[in-house]
Amino acid sequence: MRILVIEDNPDIVANLYGFLEPKGHVLDSAANGYGGLALAAQNEYDVVVLDVMLPGLNGLELCQKLRGELRKSTPVLMLTARDTLQDKVAGFDSGADDYLVKPFSLVELEVRLKALARRASGGHSGSTLLTVGDLTFDTDTYEVRRAGRTLALTRTGYTILKLLMKESPKVVSRAAVEQAVWGEDLPDSDSLRVHIHALRQAIDKPYPFAMLRTIAGIGYKLIDHDEDS
Repeated sequence: MRILVIEDNPDIVANLYGFLEPKGHVLDSAANGYGGLALAAQNEYDVVVLDVMLPGLNGLELCQKLRGELRKSTPVLMLTARDTLQDKVAGFDSGADDYLVKPFSLVELEVRLKALARRASGGHSGSTLLTVGDLTFDTDTYEVRRAGRTLALTRTGYTILKLLMKESPKVVSRAAVEQAVWGEDLPDSDSLRVHIHALRQAIDKPYPFAMLRTIAGIGYKLIDHDEDS
């Protein structure tokens, strides 16, 4: 894998290089947010390891710019010293795909990075335009638009949306969504909830009705009209 590490702690960076490079991975690194953003704009990476607390431009702001201004869907693993639900939601809302709480195991970090890269590389299977109401998703270019406006999602958000659009208006079980996103590498119980929250913020927040609906105790569905009106 080609990995971009954006981390200002030199000991953590040294440990990452010492552990990952002998395994054949290629690393670039930046010690501040603006340097990391510049590298992300200039190069293509399989995954990004991103610290939340960075000088100049913090990890949340950087991730937002990565998804919004740069239109990059590169998977992002966010490193954080905080593990509350609010912190996880903030990370996923900014565009992160996974998170790891410091201090962390280097073995676990590599496993998570491989899983992110594997899911990212498995998404292209020809040009297909999915349409549900005023929402469109070109699965070849990964361009999502609602009412003509281009939306920025995380890699995991694209995966969830693709499944829900293909099955719309049917209800997709929580287990089916988790299987599509993580396979057998299931994360903790909060992860799907925060990814659904981030997806809902992206595709529904500015619009007159919510397309993404939660069916309590069952799963999720995507609708093309306001069922409440």
